[in-house]
Amino acid sequence: MRDLLAGIEPKDFDVATDATPEQVRGLFRRSRIIGRRFRIVHVMQGGETIEVSTFRAGNGADAETDEHGRVLRDNVFGNMEEDAARRDFTINALYYDPIAETITDFHHGVADLRQKTLRMIGDPRSRYREDPVRLLRAVRMAAKLGLIIDPAARAPIRDMADLLENVPAARLFDEMLKLLLSGHAVECLKQLREEGLHHGLLPLLDVIMEQPLGERFVWLSLANTDARVNAGKRTSPGFLFATLLWHEVLAAWEARKQNGELPFPALHAAMDEVLDLQAGKLAITRRIAADIKDIWVLQPRLENRAGRRPLRVLEQPRFRAGYDFLLLRAESGEVDRELADWWTRFIDADGDSRLAMLTPEKKSVRRRRRRGKGKGDGEAAESET
Repeated sequence: MRDLLAGIEPKDFDVATDATPEQVRGLFRRSRIIGRRFRIVHVMQGGETIEVSTFRAGNGADAETDEHGRVLRDNVFGNMEEDAARRDFTINALYYDPIAETITDFHHGVADLRQKTLRMIGDPRSRYREDPVRLLRAVRMAAKLGLIIDPAARAPIRDMADLLENVPAARLFDEMLKLLLSGHAVECLKQLREEGLHHGLLPLLDVIMEQPLGERFVWLSLANTDARVNAGKRTSPGFLFATLLWHEVLAAWEARKQNGELPFPALHAAMDEVLDLQAGKLAITRRIAADIKDIWVLQPRLENRAGRRPLRVLEQPRFRAGYDFLLLRAESGEVDRELADWWTRFIDADGDSRLAMLTPEKKSVRRRRRRGKGKGDGEAAESET
């Protein structure tokens, strides 16, 4: 409802009901209950998944929390008005009845949306303490909808940023993914910096905000992602995270090579080092991590055009993503534009033309002693074929 009122085409629709998760599960064969802190039902309809949540009531004084006040269980059921009162922002407490075609608005969310204001329901400090992810969500919602964060909701953000330390890595990853794939990642990240939501809180944000080597590359990547999202094109979390962390990998790779490690083992070790650092705060899934590594591993292979190697690279499952990554590197000035142009021509060429474009492979040459010569007679060299 919120997006429709803001003139944005919704990506999906969530359903709220007074039926419990078990009752919803019993009505739909293709459904499952997920979550512990906040139990909801995913109902599969064709190729879509509809998220169904039960109206919640306020947690009250007896709510289960951690030592910092973060609510650990949010499954006290209630009615629509109680559900609205426990939501975070007024614009997220709008209920649309598709049969009656009416909007129920308990907290003046429609007026706030028209006034371009993001306002918190209840005391902002208490609401942030209940769920610190709201600190990130406030920034994302404001950037996505072009809103100004209400001063009362904005004031505590910088002071309470440390609460993000206590949020499970999986939830932080989910929220960061929403932020980066919102179509407004550039604005979101600039706002995060203004609100002080970086500097050690999330290693990924430090990489993005304070990139000493690949700043142009990172911001080009974010702008490219925003353009794809807003054009309705597919986006890949693996590709995005690969771009954001690439220069961290390059630095770690170079350090290992300088310590005498062989190039490809050093690259694999550098990739693991960088991803392990992120894993402490962001639970990057195995599938996404595998996609990231596939893209990174292809980069040195794309730079080697000797012999028939380019033909073998074309057969790699993640070649297209690796090629797009190379184009971004060329645009940022990290690699020569000629290399990217060569690959573009190579992809479009037919079989014979591709063979003509291949660079002859250099034959290795090594010295060896002729048979029968003494230890000091090693002047002659033979070519290895």
